[in-house]
Amino acid sequence: MRRTLTSLFIASTLISFGQSTDEDTIRNKVDEFFTAFHAQDSAGLANLVSEKIVLQTIGTGKDGETILRQENFEDLIRSIISIPDSVKFREKLLDYSIQIDGAMANAWTPYEFWVNDTFSHCGVNSFQMVKQQGVWKIIYLIDTRRREGCEGQPD
Repeated sequence: MRRTLTSLFIASTLISFGQSTDEDTIRNKVDEFFTAFHAQDSAGLANLVSEKIVLQTIGTGKDGETILRQENFEDLIRSIISIPDSVKFREKLLDYSIQIDGAMANAWTPYEFWVNDTFSHCGVNSFQMVKQQGVWKIIYLIDTRRREGCEGQPD
């Protein structure tokens, strides 16, 4: 009985350790994405994503209707690297919620976006990832964008 309990304890510890390591890795991948994003590092960004990455954005039109926009990753890269040095931009992540099931993971990251130290908008990023050959890659990134109801929004 004592051996069985010891074996179960060791097994559960190893499973928990593996999950924690993957959670840390996923969080680091998200952090690496934004480090490359802020550095306007196109190669760094491309290294973190799948060749078939899907990008989408959810926003609201002038009439109040929800708009879902599909974006091309190469267009995103072009727009990021074309930002002039005189423009300071920062996406500030407020939290991380990470869920994992085998080779699939999701990182949910609420954020605020700032341009030249002025609040621009807020929302949530949802990173979908897959683990292939021991490496986590971003396969789908969708975000919301709004200007109201944000934590850091000036009054």
